[in-house]
Amino acid sequence: LKNLSLNQNKMDRQRVFTLPQIAQHKSKKDCWFVINGRVLDVTKFLEEHPGGDEVLMESAGKDSTKDFENIGHSKAAQNLLLKYQVGYLQGYVVQEDREADSSKDIASNYKESKETSAFVIKNHPVPKFAAFLEFFVPLLVATSFFGYRYLTRAAEFSSALN
Repeated sequence: LKNLSLNQNKMDRQRVFTLPQIAQHKSKKDCWFVINGRVLDVTKFLEEHPGGDEVLMESAGKDSTKDFENIGHSKAAQNLLLKYQVGYLQGYVVQEDREADSSKDIASNYKESKETSAFVIKNHPVPKFAAFLEFFVPLLVATSFFGYRYLTRAAEFSSALN
């Protein structure tokens, strides 16, 4: 019986859908969308989504690839897509990740961990020049301030002696 359900799951993932078919699934009781050519049924994930179900409902029934990528989801969130995949978008070629095996573990462990903070990460690398400026400009300002105070006090002190 377990092998039969696994085979059924594999067959479901091989199904091909068109955008008009996907557009019919845009309610809280039946929510589908497309990310990178994969058709996802995220109905069960609506309440668990870290950004709330409203975010997913805005994308329901559409190709949400750009929205998903613009958010900057973590690798764990990207791998979680496989758990909710029900098929592919017609005419779309999906590139399989080398880490597909590890993604199954991540997807199955998601419910247990409930760590939602790992799913939305903005990756804004700071250029080396900006990091240099962020450190040295305040240092230069502080040094200038204390140098000025030292020199003005020394001048006041020497004028008081004369």
